[in-house]
This record gives sequence, C-alpha cells and structure tokens, in this order.
Amino acid sequence: MKKKFVCTFAILCLSANITAQTTKDVRKERQEMRKASKSELNEKASKDARKEAKKLTKEGWVTVPGALPLEKQLDKSYMMQTEYDEDMYPKYLMGEAMSIGENYDAAKMQALELAKQNLAGLIQTEVTALVENSVANKQLGAEEAASLTQSIMGAKNLISQSIGRTIIVMECYRVKSNKNKEVLVRIAYNGAMAKAAAKRAVQDELKDKSEEIHKKLDKILGW
Repeated sequence: MKKKFVCTFAILCLSANITAQTTKDVRKERQEMRKASKSELNEKASKDARKEAKKLTKEGWVTVPGALPLEKQLDKSYMMQTEYDEDMYPKYLMGEAMSIGENYDAAKMQALELAKQNLAGLIQTEVTALVENSVANKQLGAEEAASLTQSIMGAKNLISQSIGRTIIVMECYRVKSNKNKEVLVRIAYNGAMAKAAAKRAVQDELKDKSEEIHKKLDKILGW
C-alpha cells in the first residue's frame, strides 16, 4: 500500500512538473511573440506598403479603431505573400474581397465569405499547377492528369467548405454617399492546410476512381 502511494505521489509530482514546464514554455513563447510584434510595429513599413496605403487613404479607406495602420497591414500582407516552403509552394495563400452593407458587421461577414471563395479559386489554380508539373516530371500520365484537373476544377465549392480558420491580414472600410459601409478584407490561409482542403474536396470528387489515382494525388500534394 505504501509503495503504491509513493508511486502515485511520484506520478503526480512528475505531472505537475510537466504542466509547470509547459505553462512556462507557453508564457515564454507568448512573451517572445509580443516582443516581436512590438518590434514589428515600431519598424517602418516598406516603400510599396506606404505607397499603396497612401493611395487607399486618398480613396477614402480607413481602419477600424484599434487596428494596425493601413501601411502596417499591407506590409504584413506583402511579407506573407513572399514566403515559400522547401518545395517552393506558398506558405500562405491570399484571398481578397469587398462588400457593401448598411451594417458594418454584415458587410464584413459578406466580404469574408467572398474572400473565402476567392481563396478557393486560388487553391484550385495552385493545385492544378502541381498536377501539370507532375506530368512534366512523369509522375502522372496525361489521362490521369486530365481526370484530376477536371475533379479539381469541379470542386471549388467543396474546397471553400473545407477551408478552416483563416487569418485576416487586412481590414478597412469607407463610408459611401448613402451612408452604407464598404468593407475590404484580405485573408491568408496556411499553404499546407490549403492543400489538405483541396485533397478532401478532390477525394470526394474522385470517390468512384481507383485507389491508385488517390495515391498519386497524395504524392503530388506531398503526403
């Protein structure tokens, strides 16, 4: 009984130590993120971002209270668009859209939904390019590639439904002459998650195809 109690106590101590260590690591990570964000905020935006922000400001676009200045939002967007993984596939894919409504929140929600559709179209394009490249590399035959491409092009709505959490990298609005709000948003989506969304959608389209074509799709998308 005493031995059992000692073992249980040791396990509890170890668990508490791991939890404390995890909490410490999370706190440290958050502190580093805050420090990096503060440093980024103090840095001057790129020339292109400042130029684009100036143009948008002249057109009447403003940011909501508490949001980053337009030039900083644009700077972040530009940086994310230039990041690639080891296979030279974009680390982030971007979708952008505008919407008008009497209510700001409603216009924003509609703009986000439209941006998601825009993003789904971009994912289609990127994945189709991977399929075409696989033909050049002799991973796929022309007939198999045509079948996959057809499935990808028919899966836009399914891809959109498969998209998970996106990052709003830019959000601004302007007031129209009739007092309606026009909202502009730009969203980013992780490249690996984009390929996963495409895979789920295309698999549904390919449910009647052979297992071999599914395996080749996995290989093309890096699984």
